Amino acid sequence: MQVALDDYVWAAGVATDLVNTAPEVWHGEDKLPDLDSLVAFAELHSILVDTRPSDLRAVHRLRVTVRDLIDHPNRAGLVTGATALTSAIGVLSLDASSDHARWTASLRPGATVSDSFSLVCGVGILGAVRALGAERFRACGAPVCRGAFIDTTRPGRRRYCMPGLCGNRVNVANHRARRATTHTPRGHQA
Repeated sequence: MQVALDDYVWAAGVATDLVNTAPEVWHGEDKLPDLDSLVAFAELHSILVDTRPSDLRAVHRLRVTVRDLIDHPNRAGLVTGATALTSAIGVLSLDASSDHARWTASLRPGATVSDSFSLVCGVGILGAVRALGAERFRACGAPVCRGAFIDTTRPGRRRYCMPGLCGNRVNVANHRARRATTHTPRGHQA
């Protein structure tokens, strides 16, 4: 597996998705409860490696580590932590075969799925810190959500860990609140 170092937006998205599988985000339900769900999650993110029973526990530990980095976004801590995550790299190389040279990181032979996710998350965090800054590491803005994310949007105004879920919930709640204050029941008009 190779990860291009300039693919940090994709890699930061994988890191965000990984931390948001945790039980505390889903009110007790772990979205990676077993090896089958881990395989499906890896395939969803185009991370294809053989899995072993011990991989699930290792990915759960990685999820906690990545979440801790996102929750404490100081530049030095992010760089140190993400550098440690990329320690599974076997080869760092420059592909100059096209018009745009790209640095890539490759896993060492025999790497696990946890090593793959570790490399991807590390590249995502390092790239986001370098290109966007530590202020792009945030907690979800939804009042009842405990998710976190790395905001790689161009304007940097993302507010929710899962905009399609958390953002919609907030919008529906706001709509209902507005409607309740402006709507008077029939038969009770002044």
